[in-house]
Amino acid sequence: MYHPNYCEENMWHLCQSAQFAEWDCRVLFITNPLRCCPLWNQKAAPAPDKPIFWDYHVVVLASQSGEKGTWQIWDSDSTLGSPIALQEYLTQTFGLGIFLEQVPQRFHPHFRMLSARTYVTTFSSDRSHMLSDAGEYVQPPPPWPPINERGPSNLSKFWELGPNFVGEVLDLMTLAELSYEHV
Repeated sequence: MYHPNYCEENMWHLCQSAQFAEWDCRVLFITNPLRCCPLWNQKAAPAPDKPIFWDYHVVVLASQSGEKGTWQIWDSDSTLGSPIALQEYLTQTFGLGIFLEQVPQRFHPHFRMLSARTYVTTFSSDRSHMLSDAGEYVQPPPPWPPINERGPSNLSKFWELGPNFVGEVLDLMTLAELSYEHV
């Protein structure tokens, strides 16, 4: 299931896919303290060689059980295709080799990483973050109902970078250095 501009819901549905039943599956919320994070090679970018500045973005990180070092990313908004090897995704999406030197630190990405199971059982959204002050959707909503059986929307807790919520917060270099044993 895919709908543009609703990556958090797209990934919530993807995490429940039968293809991941035997995989070690994680969710990555990508953001930063400014909530203005540049990502390259995104379908919504203003031009193929330009980044789009997302307030947050959500992708799935997965590895087939028992296969060390084979982490792959699923990003339904990327022009790179899915799945793609973690290191390739980080290089192409964030310019890993040059990003840290050429992009001001305030724009560097941070990642909230949590298990897919935790995400599926914890996430709730009423889509209010997509409403204008006049109560109109700024982007058309998906055709499926909101994911809010668990109570009030908690989407903002996922993009906040404090330690008092599920998962752990990593910077770009820490994520790039992760091995199978560390995740």
